[in-house]
Amino acid sequence: MANVQVRCSVNNCHYWTQDNYCKANQILVTSDSSGGHAGNSYDAPSVPNDLTTPVQMSMETCCQTFVSKNSRS
Repeated sequence: MANVQVRCSVNNCHYWTQDNYCKANQILVTSDSSGGHAGNSYDAPSVPNDLTTPVQMSMETCCQTFVSKNSRS
C-alpha cells in the first residue's frame, strides 16, 4: 500500500499529530448507521474484509478510529 497521509482536525484524538495529521496504522471509515450500532467495539482490526456499508453522501460516514488522548485503552 502506498504511503497515504490522512488529515484530521480532531486534536483531542490519540492519533492526532501536529499540522492535523493522523498517525494511526489503520483507519476505519464506515456508515453512521453501522458505526452507531456497534459503538466503541467497532474498529479497523475487528471488521471483516467483506463487510460493505454503502452510503450516498460523505455526511453519512464516520471515522471509528478515534481514541481520546486521555483514554487508557
